[in-house]
Amino acid sequence: MTVPTPAHAAPDARRAVVLAVGVTASVAFVVLRVVVALGGHDPLPVDVWWHDLMDQTLSEPAILLAWVPAVAGGTIGMIVIGLVLILLLVWRRRRWDAATLAIAMVVVVAIGATMAAVIARVRPEDSLAESTATSFPSGHTAVATTVCVVLALALRRGYVWLLGVLWVVFMMWSRTYLQAHWLSDVVAGMLEGVAVAALIWCAVEAVRDRRAARSAPLPTRTTTPPTARPAEGSAIS
Repeated sequence: MTVPTPAHAAPDARRAVVLAVGVTASVAFVVLRVVVALGGHDPLPVDVWWHDLMDQTLSEPAILLAWVPAVAGGTIGMIVIGLVLILLLVWRRRRWDAATLAIAMVVVVAIGATMAAVIARVRPEDSLAESTATSFPSGHTAVATTVCVVLALALRRGYVWLLGVLWVVFMMWSRTYLQAHWLSDVVAGMLEGVAVAALIWCAVEAVRDRRAARSAPLPTRTTTPPTARPAEGSAIS
């Protein structure tokens, strides 16, 4: 007879797509980085156009609105928000998702901060926020994108994707409206965030599946009772 054994969950069918998106975002980020480098780290023509557009539309109410994501996405703001989200995931017994979010946030900050310091691209001269030469990529946008993508992949809800896209676009607008970044800076931050979130999610899911496979009991083979033989000396009719 066959003894049923509990099977671990099958690998997430989205993984191949997410991996492809992560690789594509990584390549696009590298291409943009090369384009900026070839231009001597000066603003690109599209950067100048967008900067002038933002400058022409400046107003006190819009500036106040732009500071909302700027403060929430700052160092202290993201530390607080990140810890709250991680603790909520742990409380909901989604420890793998909490680990994914924590790792992704650490990785995206480490990569972005290092690149920004090494590249030292000069911000717009009329920046209303930061003025240090750490413009490329936008750390605010990178972290915001990373958090939104990881949460959307973990929670699998359409409204989470929608809110995430709106928040990232809001952040990108905020950083350029406050003239703290060039347009290419925030695009690079978005690409970095997508790449890190997608690749870290795929890596953690692969480890999760491997551990589940190892902990699952081996399937029990079907055994058939041997056919009874007649006793020696018995008559067979």
